Amino acid sequence: MSKSRKLVLSALFAVSLGATPVLAEKLGLGRPALPEEVDAWDVTVLPDGKGLRPGSGDVTTGEAVFGEKCAACHGEFAEGLDAWPVLAGGQGSLKDRRPVKTIGSYWPHLSTVWDYVHRSMPFGSAQTVSVDETYAITAFLLYSNGLVDEDFVLSKENFGEVQLPNNQGFYADDRSEAEYPLFSKEPCMKDCRGPVKVTKRAVELKVTPTDPDGKPAGTLPDITGQAPVQQKSEAAEPAAETDTASAKTPAEAPSEATAPVETASAEGMDHELVEEGKTVFKKCQACHKIGDGAKNATGPHLNGVVGRVPGTVEGYKYSKAFSKMQATGEVWDDARLAAFLENPKTFAAGTKMTFAGLKKEDERSALIAYLKSAGK
Repeated sequence: MSKSRKLVLSALFAVSLGATPVLAEKLGLGRPALPEEVDAWDVTVLPDGKGLRPGSGDVTTGEAVFGEKCAACHGEFAEGLDAWPVLAGGQGSLKDRRPVKTIGSYWPHLSTVWDYVHRSMPFGSAQTVSVDETYAITAFLLYSNGLVDEDFVLSKENFGEVQLPNNQGFYADDRSEAEYPLFSKEPCMKDCRGPVKVTKRAVELKVTPTDPDGKPAGTLPDITGQAPVQQKSEAAEPAAETDTASAKTPAEAPSEATAPVETASAEGMDHELVEEGKTVFKKCQACHKIGDGAKNATGPHLNGVVGRVPGTVEGYKYSKAFSKMQATGEVWDDARLAAFLENPKTFAAGTKMTFAGLKKEDERSALIAYLKSAGK
């Protein structure tokens, strides 16, 4: 530790005891900080790795420690619970209307992860995580974001080799040089603009968007509870349509056999079960995407997963476990999906997927139904 840093920490410690360094010297208040006290305060880790303690931790150990000390708030696989933040997934979402800001999608430096875990976590029991446990938790979070393999070991020696995806997504705040001068000039208080003349109304140009009822978009609804009085000509038109409809011959009327049916029923699916599966999928959406335009995230997209050979989504780097499954050529059917969803680690030993599994059979059935309906 540099001499200047020690002096700063000693001064802070003196203040914490109720005395400034000057008062301590003049009035004899307080005492110099002991080396071990200064060391306890000196926990900051900088982006270049300065401040890191010697130690190491692997993904497997990190998963166990995370489950014990972090999962109550952040979920078994860092998906976030209730109002607690999600820590994995979200890659490629920063330009979305509601971006998912996680370690893998947003954070620029791994040092921030290590420092925050070691300094502040777990909530309510800060600084109870050892140095090696901090390395292990950080390694597990990297794995959960698909940035390292399951056999990765993080240590002080290889810490600087890990670069987070959004490392280049930040830039220095240069507003004092680039923007402030633009607003420090003498303001113009006269002849700021020429006269304004209205030439045409937007409604005349037919550029005003309308709601389905023909009124300008955003028109407030009638709060008086009274429907507008229709003119006779307007009231007559629906009546004419009704008469026409009732006058159709049996040949023109739609038969019961040709009446439209719900998509889920037409495909032999239980619509309610699919809706239940959509709710269950919320446990998966932090890592997996499904539907139109779905792309790989922390996990592969799930479009067409039912009937697909495991480990065959283009552009996704699978674990060795899925590479072995791919070689067998067997496909994801209902039975195989149900077994995998119940206990992923037992079904595919060594999988990168850290999800603990769906223990309820009805949840598994509902999720599979949803995968079939949404991921075509």
